[in-house]
Amino acid sequence: MLATQRRDEIAGRIQSHGRVLVAEIAAELGITAETVRRDLDALERAGIARRVHGGAVAAGRSSLVETAVAERADANAEGKRRIARLACERLLASGATSVLLDAGTTTAALAAELVATWPRFDGPRLVVATHAPAIAQLLAAHPSIEVHALGGRIRAVTGAAVGAQTVLAIAALRPDIVVLGTNGLDGGGATTPDPDEAAVKAAIVAAGRRVAVLADAAKLGEASLCRFATLEQIDVVLTDSAPDAEMAAALEQAACEVVVA
Repeated sequence: MLATQRRDEIAGRIQSHGRVLVAEIAAELGITAETVRRDLDALERAGIARRVHGGAVAAGRSSLVETAVAERADANAEGKRRIARLACERLLASGATSVLLDAGTTTAALAAELVATWPRFDGPRLVVATHAPAIAQLLAAHPSIEVHALGGRIRAVTGAAVGAQTVLAIAALRPDIVVLGTNGLDGGGATTPDPDEAAVKAAIVAAGRRVAVLADAAKLGEASLCRFATLEQIDVVLTDSAPDAEMAAALEQAACEVVVA
């Protein structure tokens, strides 16, 4: 295959799927990873792609892009459900009695799984604090889950409370486990586009005795504007797809456990 044909093929995949991974393209086209990287560099110079850790995304995607929570709810819904089921199983097995739950679509899937499967009358009582009103309302339906709703200014795009009031409320807590969503997770850590969201997430990370991040495959290798946690600050990442070799090496070096649903 000629270089121009190969790059047209890669460009088509980027436009169709929004992103490509170096390892996947190399395997599927029978070429070296270095060749793929050169092709991606050429596509970036042409304004078609933007290089990210482990691959590339469409040029229109930006570190500031943030879609509304309602728009993200159906994206990879099955993958998020698998991650949520795994997180619920591990939460129950851990013996934790208090959780601080971040806003987001994958954390909302976890809340739904908790309501569906957490023991209702003969199991342990679970205390959950969250700054997402919709998640708080969902969890409140369960008789064995005590919900603490944290206040603040509600951002319409995420449905999450943010601001100084929220950060102060989180700083007063010391839960067994904190569970966060993320817009991106790469070798530099976990990121989100908005500084106010990042401040809340950083406070959540600082509050937890154990820190878990839920990240479906679309988040791996991505990076947004504001970093709220390094990989070293994260104890475990729960995902629906194994990270590529570079990302796996970074996670291993940071002593961050990875569990694939």
